[in-house]
Order: sequence, then C-alpha cells, then structure tokens
Amino acid sequence: MGGLKVLLIVLYLSFVVAETKPSLAEKLREDADLSQFLALLERNAVANTTLQHRQTTLFAPTNQAFQRYNGEMDDSLVLFHISNLAVTLTNLDYSISSELDGNPPLWITRRRDTMHDDIYVNNAKIDISRSYQATRNGKLQVLHVIDQVLQPLLPLSQSSGGSPIYNPNAYQFLEHSDEFNVGPHRLRSFRQKVNQLQKKEVFNADGRHTFFIPVDEGFKPTTRSDLIDAKVVDGHVIPQHVLFTQATPDNKEFKSLAFTDNVKVIISFTTTMNGKEEITFVNSNTVAGDAKHSRGVVLADIVRANIPVKNGVVHLIQRPLMVVDTTVIDFLKEKEDGPLCKFYEVIMDLGEHNPFLNELTMAKDITLFAPSNEAWNEISVQNIIRNHHKLLDILNLHLVRERLPLDAIIHNNMNQHPGTIYQAPTALPRRYLYFNVINHHNNMTLTVEGGGVNATVTQTNIAATNGFVHIIDRVLGVPYTTVYEKMKTDPMLNITYNLGKRQMFNHQLNEMEHRYTYFVPRDHAWLKFQIKHPSAYNALFREDFGYYTKQILERHMIRADRSYTVSDLKQLANETHPFVLPTSRDPLRLRVKESDKNYYVEWNGRWIHVFRPDVECTNGIIHVIDEPFVLESDIRATGASDKTRVAYPLSLLFISFVFARILEY
Repeated sequence: MGGLKVLLIVLYLSFVVAETKPSLAEKLREDADLSQFLALLERNAVANTTLQHRQTTLFAPTNQAFQRYNGEMDDSLVLFHISNLAVTLTNLDYSISSELDGNPPLWITRRRDTMHDDIYVNNAKIDISRSYQATRNGKLQVLHVIDQVLQPLLPLSQSSGGSPIYNPNAYQFLEHSDEFNVGPHRLRSFRQKVNQLQKKEVFNADGRHTFFIPVDEGFKPTTRSDLIDAKVVDGHVIPQHVLFTQATPDNKEFKSLAFTDNVKVIISFTTTMNGKEEITFVNSNTVAGDAKHSRGVVLADIVRANIPVKNGVVHLIQRPLMVVDTTVIDFLKEKEDGPLCKFYEVIMDLGEHNPFLNELTMAKDITLFAPSNEAWNEISVQNIIRNHHKLLDILNLHLVRERLPLDAIIHNNMNQHPGTIYQAPTALPRRYLYFNVINHHNNMTLTVEGGGVNATVTQTNIAATNGFVHIIDRVLGVPYTTVYEKMKTDPMLNITYNLGKRQMFNHQLNEMEHRYTYFVPRDHAWLKFQIKHPSAYNALFREDFGYYTKQILERHMIRADRSYTVSDLKQLANETHPFVLPTSRDPLRLRVKESDKNYYVEWNGRWIHVFRPDVECTNGIIHVIDEPFVLESDIRATGASDKTRVAYPLSLLFISFVFARILEY
C-alpha cells in the first residue's frame, strides 16, 4: 500500500505541475512575435473551441512570416494551421491532418543534418527551439513556431457548377484547375495531353508524390505539344516523395516515374538569385534516352510552387520537362528573367548581327559554357563589357565547336596520358579550355579554366537541338586573382608555389606595381625531375638550400612594366632568332615555335612544351610549362648523394657568391 500511495502522490503532483504550466493560449499572448497568428485564431470559433477543450497541435507563423505572405487572408486560414492531434517534435512524421474543410494533410519533411534534423511542415521550417507543449483540462496541446504561412488550396468562391472541391488530389486539381485560384495561369494544354494519353491514374495515385504541371504559356511553339507522349508525362512525377522547395536540398536527385529500362529521367531543384529575387528551377535530366527522348537537362522555372494536394504537392512550371526543342540561343532568350538573361544581354550589346550571335544561331554542334547572372556583377567584368573588341574574344572563349556533355568530358579526362588533363579548343584561336573533375565524398565537381580563370560548373548538360549549355559561376578570360593568388589556389602548381615560400620569393607576386611573366613548371614536370634527380629535388625543399631554390625560380620570372603572352613572345622570338628577356637572375634567351596547335619554348638547347599558355592574372601572365629551367650546375650544387661530391660544387658556389658581393661594394 505504501508504494501505491507514493505512486498516486507522484501522479497527482505531475498533474498539478502540468496544469499550472502556462497554457498554449497564455504562451501565444506572452509572445509578441506571434500576435498576428493569435488575432487570426481568436476570430475563428472552431479554432477557439479547439484551443479551450481539445488536444491540438498549432503551427504558428511569426509576424514576419505574415508580412511576407501574399495569399488569401480569411478567417478560415487559421484552420490550416491546426490539427486535432497533439504531435510533439519527436513524433512529427509523414503527415498530419488539418482542421480545414476536407481535412487536407500537412506534409512533414525531415532533413537530416550531422547535428540535428531540420523539420518542415509543407514549405515552412519549424523553429525547434521554440516548440512548446502544455496540458489543458487533461488534454495535451503542442505549439510549433514556423517561418512561413501555410497556404492552402481553396476553391474559388464562385465555381463553375456543382459542389466546391476541398482537399483535391493532383488529378482533381488538374481537371478542375479553373475552379482554384492559381493566378493568371491556365493548365488546359497539359490536362488535354494527360487525358488523351490516358495517364489519369498517374495523378490519381494514392500516397505521397510530387507533381510538375506546365502552364499553357509553356506550350509555345504549338508544335511542343506533339512531343509530349506518355513517357514525358511520367517524367513530370516523382513517386513516393513529397518535395516542397524550401525543404528540399538544391541539386539532390530523385528518380521520376520515367525511370525505366530504356529511358531514365531524374529530377532536381536549383535555386539562383536574380538581383535580390530568389528563383527556383526544376531540372529534368534524361540520363538515358532514345530516339524520341533526347539526353540532357531541361530547365523549367517554377511559376507557382508548393500547392498542397491530397496525394502530395504540385508545382506549376513555365514549360514541359524532357522536351528538347530549342536551340542554344533560344534557351538564352526564352525568359527575360531566366538563369542566363544577363549573358544574353551582353551578347546582344554587340549588335543583332554580331559574329558570336550568328554562330550560336547557325552552328549545328556546339557547347556553350555560360556564365550565370551573378558572374557578370564583378567590377572587372563590367569594365570588359565596355570594350567590344575584347568582349568578342571573351565570348568566343566560352564556346567549343563540338558537343561536350558531362560524361564526354569525364571520359576524355580519364583517357588522357598520365600527368595531363583534357583540353578543348575554343572558338577563340589558339585558346583552350582545361577541365578538372574533383570527387569528394561521392560528390563530383567539374571545373573549367579559360584564360587563367577557374570556374565551377554549377549546372551541366542543358540540352538544346544544336548542342549543350553548361552554366558556370565566373566569366572566363577576365582575371580576378594576382599571380600569387593563382599560384596558391591552382592544384596544378602546388610544388612551384611551395618552393616559392623559400626566401619569401612568392610575396612579390601580389604586387600591382609591376607586371609579371612567370614560366611555372607544373607539378608533373617537377615529379619527372624528381625521378631523374631525386637528391637535387629533395634539396630544393631544405632550408639551407633556400638561396639556390630562389635562384632557380628567379630564372623563370620576368618582372617589367608589361607582361608577355606566348603570341607576344612568338613575334619577338621565332625559331631562328632568340629573344633575350631580363629575369631577376640570368638573362632568359628564348625561341618560340608552334607545332600541332601547341606552343614550345626553347631554353638552353631544349624545346619545352607550354602546357597551358597565357593564364592571365590581374598583375601578369603565367605560362605553365612541362620542364623546369634547371641548369646542370644547379643539379651538381643540390643533388649529389655523396657528401664529398657535393662539397666542392657547394664551396665553389659559396665562394662565387661571396666574391660577387665583394665586387658590389
């Protein structure tokens, strides 16, 4: 009996504590940030009754969320934020029914993080630090604060006839879209195709799915409708996933219903900024196609996002997915606020009949590396735009006269000789793009370098009838780093950069008072040197040999009032007449030749391949070469494995050094 009495006392005390804890209504009144939600709640009789007498879960938008909300604001809106189930953070999963007419579901998404889960209800994020629970008349009540107002799908007050449809599924919404408020958009063209192709069951399916419905404006030209078959309709559905835009990570790929043995289509979201406005796109990527369905990505702007339906969520999109029926130039100009609208403006600044525009229009097989809208905001880029002659060269640097989808670039990179990377000739004569594929934790990143600028490809494989478009995050050929910064960040130049740390040699490469021409051996060149002269190579990194290391690097660098491209050097020094350039160390006698579209410089009797010419920087130019300018005397001074062999040359060099300094005085 004693134990039972203790248990009853504990239960009683727990009940008393729970009842004395502030109620949800009191909590709402205490929090000034939730005052607009409280006012909406107090105006609705059903909501008030629920709050006074029943278990419930409230999803309360902040005042700031209401300020951003541009949907309908009637007294019933609050019921879409209330459930008659009490669900704590731990138990929030899948969906929860709301109190709105028809009891439409509120869809729950958990985004896994290394530290915790982010939890979303429809497109609103829950502030998990502000969730609260209390008991009212023995009923558990839960409050979750959210960052967006939940927008329900409501029938228009005056429908075309019959009873209004509450809580429609995706097909009911499509079939009766004129009876819902979807703004200026009409869905008749896609609805007609779905019915004609007998794909009603796809949008009627129970469960939790994501549906993309193109609006009528996206069916121009009218021939586009003819390209939509049953497989394309399937490509507009992601089964078993409810994907709201804020709750879904960018670029995360999901299999569409059109993921079969022959055709495989995956879908992802991409968010970009156009000025201060955030725009979300959906991408369909046909990774395996057939005669009717071209491989590649189709990008569609989401014109009305996050429409909740009984079996998932609907997004209205600006054009059909999977349908490839536009040229490269058509894609650039398709939307005034599209992801490449600024690039198109820059092209048109050169005139309606400029050669670059003509090639994009007429060429049959091209790949365009197109800078994003944000890439054109750099000050250095703005200056280039005003120089039309230079701008035409810059534009041509972004164009390759062949089809280069991502898998072709990867394949070409993998089939290069050891120590080389794939390069593609551009429309700018003697200029190439260099590609690097980086794999990190199963995430692959493609970078492309042109004219010394390294850009990341943010969107690959946008398909056009005459080629592909890859979106990049920088304008190629417009330098934005000094020689020092380029050396520090270029993965091909690590060894020369680390050698330059000796005697503070690198520091000068940040100066803007001079112009540098720097012949930089790439890492592969130094590794070949290491195999041939291991002792000399190792000595270059020793502190006591820092002076000799600096000497060797100085031989590679010209510091003057101008920098020299390889073309400049070729004009000054041909195969028969060498040209002498003053370096910080020895005069640099060079001859230059061109063979099989590659440049070579002759130094000390050896023809050395220029692997990457004309890497432009803000204070000079780097030429990446395949062999260091190292003399035999350098090797004797640094490389003998026998101490007695090295003693004499070192002593001789030291005496020469001292003698030279005495003469200076």
